[in-house]
Amino acid sequence: MPAADPVDQALQWAAAGFARLQVMDLDAAGGQGDNRDAIRGVLAATHVAVQVGGGMREHEEIRSWLDEGAEWIVVGARGVEDPSWLAEQAARAPARLIVEIEVRGRQVVTRGWAASTTRSLHDLVGDLEGIPLAGLLVTTERTTGGEQGARLSLYDEACAIAPWPVIAVGGETMLDLRRLEDRGVAAVVLGGALLSGALDPRVVAEEFAS
Repeated sequence: MPAADPVDQALQWAAAGFARLQVMDLDAAGGQGDNRDAIRGVLAATHVAVQVGGGMREHEEIRSWLDEGAEWIVVGARGVEDPSWLAEQAARAPARLIVEIEVRGRQVVTRGWAASTTRSLHDLVGDLEGIPLAGLLVTTERTTGGEQGARLSLYDEACAIAPWPVIAVGGETMLDLRRLEDRGVAAVVLGGALLSGALDPRVVAEEFAS
């Protein structure tokens, strides 16, 4: 099946009732070019809040996307590896940066799960304390049904210790989304479950409209 046109897909989800979208440029994140034109198209065509990420390593890139109309910027590896740089960027754009962290077990990893760190989730939140972020986007490895308890426990911990809104990644059922909401998760990034039809976008948007 050919990939959906990003602008058409964004318009469909906005029409279904989603008030916030995430657009990640995976090519830019991997240093394999970029999809700037497609992202500009999404920003121009939709009237919902959009958070943009992928390859955000320099101030100029962050500033450029904010000027283009992105509501928030998702910062990955550099923000995790260089808290002083992140603090500087957040001071320039308070409450506009979301830090994405990848967690395996309770250890933070970076660069698409390729680079391990010695820091725990708790350590990282401490390192970032006081930085005026818009949120903490917590990504975990894909889990099976029997591992869902550990994943939910991670989000329990993240919501308990993080002073910023916690955003989760992934959910296959409405029950998954309700469990995350019960734990204090502020938002959930959905992709595959919507594209596959496992979740009905209108049903999701209606229940979690707030």
